[in-house]
Amino acid sequence: MSENDNLQDADGKQEKDTQVTEANSNTPNDETLDATIESEATEQIEDVKEEAPEESTETEQEDVKEEAIEDHVEEIDASNAEDAEDESNAERHLLEEKDYHAMSLDQLASEFESLLKHQKIQTIKSHVNQIKSEFNSKYSALVDEKKEEFVSKGGNPIDFYYSSDVKKRFNSAYKDYRNSISSYYKDLENTLKANLQNRIEIIEEIKGLLNVEENINTTYKHFKELQEKWRNAGPIPRDKYNNAWNSYHHHVERFYDFLHLNRDLRDMDFKHNLENKIKIIDRAEELAKDDNINRSFRELQVLHKMWKEELGPVAKEHREEIWQRFSAATKIIHDKRQTYYADLDKAYEGNLVKKEEIIASIDAVTGDNGNSHQSWQKKIKTVESLREDFFNAGKVPLKVNEATWAKFKEAVRGFNRKKNAFYKGLKKEQYENLQKKMDLIKVAEDNKNSEDYDTVTPLMKKIQSDWKKIGHVPRRDSDKIWKRFKDACNHYFDRLHAERKAADKEFYDNFDKKQAMLTELKDFKFSKKPEDDIAALKEALINWKTIGKVPYQKRFIDGKFYKTIDGLFDKLKMDKSKVEMIKFENKLETLSNPDNTASLDNERNFIRKKIDEISSEINQLENNLQFFSNVDDDNPLVKEVHNNIKKHRDNLSVWREKLKKIKELY
Repeated sequence: MSENDNLQDADGKQEKDTQVTEANSNTPNDETLDATIESEATEQIEDVKEEAPEESTETEQEDVKEEAIEDHVEEIDASNAEDAEDESNAERHLLEEKDYHAMSLDQLASEFESLLKHQKIQTIKSHVNQIKSEFNSKYSALVDEKKEEFVSKGGNPIDFYYSSDVKKRFNSAYKDYRNSISSYYKDLENTLKANLQNRIEIIEEIKGLLNVEENINTTYKHFKELQEKWRNAGPIPRDKYNNAWNSYHHHVERFYDFLHLNRDLRDMDFKHNLENKIKIIDRAEELAKDDNINRSFRELQVLHKMWKEELGPVAKEHREEIWQRFSAATKIIHDKRQTYYADLDKAYEGNLVKKEEIIASIDAVTGDNGNSHQSWQKKIKTVESLREDFFNAGKVPLKVNEATWAKFKEAVRGFNRKKNAFYKGLKKEQYENLQKKMDLIKVAEDNKNSEDYDTVTPLMKKIQSDWKKIGHVPRRDSDKIWKRFKDACNHYFDRLHAERKAADKEFYDNFDKKQAMLTELKDFKFSKKPEDDIAALKEALINWKTIGKVPYQKRFIDGKFYKTIDGLFDKLKMDKSKVEMIKFENKLETLSNPDNTASLDNERNFIRKKIDEISSEINQLENNLQFFSNVDDDNPLVKEVHNNIKKHRDNLSVWREKLKKIKELY
């Protein structure tokens, strides 16, 4: 049977005992009513034995057989007893079964509020109990986690307090539920007891018919009126339901036995009851073939209610037979239902295996030795995913539910303890880093207005470098201290640049002039006379040098200029060696410095190296010609070697001319 099946509460005490008050002290209590029904039934049985014909003893024996209720019938009777208190109780079977275990705290609170708003209060007890259990478990785990986090930050456990909006919502909903269910049972209590008293009086009247000296037809009519009155007598307490109905049926059957003197009336009722009970049996046997377990069980409850509440007895020769058929069909449905829940338990066992694996995975993540902020962030995401998987894994067997939940909470708690210990140590390191950066801020702010640029500039560059080497600081301080440090450094370097720009105004003017000249040179138009173009380019070189120096950081413009000039010389339509020498002379002018000959020395060494390389190449080619001593000079291969030698000799003469020119500068 399902752990959430309301049949286990069919005695009607669990909810009522907590809700029903002693409002009407003058009304007989439950024990008195039970005793009344039982004593009345016993007394009436004894009376019938005395007054009824001998066949009543045999009939009574048949009744005992029918009333020897088996478990599968008792389950149906118990559920019908619960529904009998209030016809709306049956609506509890229609409520959707949801997996509350997979819901978050917010979802559980919303589901609770929805039940209160849209369902009748007496139908939601089972769902409310499940929601309450899941909510309390999850909220308890959350509070434990918050408490550990509080303590890990240095808080005293005695000072810990935690509250949340979702808890307030849940408490408010539960308070509304308690008030509503209490009010419902207070209103119901008096009605149920009054109805029960009325039914006892009806039984007493039926009992009295056996002793009435009047026309049998008049007595039978009175009996039928009492039956109709019984059907309309209203609901009674669930824990009195079976006793009351059994007593009623007992006296009804005694009355029919009393009617042996007028068998026509009795047999007419017996026939009607038999026909309808066979219809009920036929339907029950159809339900026994239905694979929808819950649907067939709920309809079977209705059939048992009709059998018990709406139909009277049948002839004794049919009683055992039809009851056995009805009981057999009931047992088939009962057994299929038990098998269904057994299979459900197997599924729960599978869910238990999944949850055990998830718990083991959380333990494995906790045991991982990764101890950096990045690795912990990754582990936190992994555990959050595993937590979600745990809640979505489904229900486990009820007997291990609490133990599994406790094991899961301990695994998560162990992870959180280790995580909090890491971040507690990290916070300590971050506060140390914060102090280091505050020291650098003090240096920057103390020197931001200094005019000792030669001393302070290297210092400011150093503290900027030191800042980058210091690790993280607490997040709440990061942006604030960075802004202070950056503002102080920017303030100093803005002053430094303004000072230098004012001192180097002439250099910046030179840069602007050279920029304009370079732009103009890029649009240079060649004439038809190379000599005129050479003169123009040389004049450009002279003008460039005349402009003067530019700021240190803008010296790249000279490289751009000489690259542009060289490109223009390469486009001249004249002897390439002459062009090469013109370009070299321009280069020498840039390298010439009376105070420092290092650049000239490097260039001279480079030229000598090139001369040696070309001379060596020429010698190699001339040696190669010796292999072709018997080959005509018109041979293509020989001609190619001679051309290469000529090309290298022309190139060698240019490099020798360059060496001559550079020597003249010493």
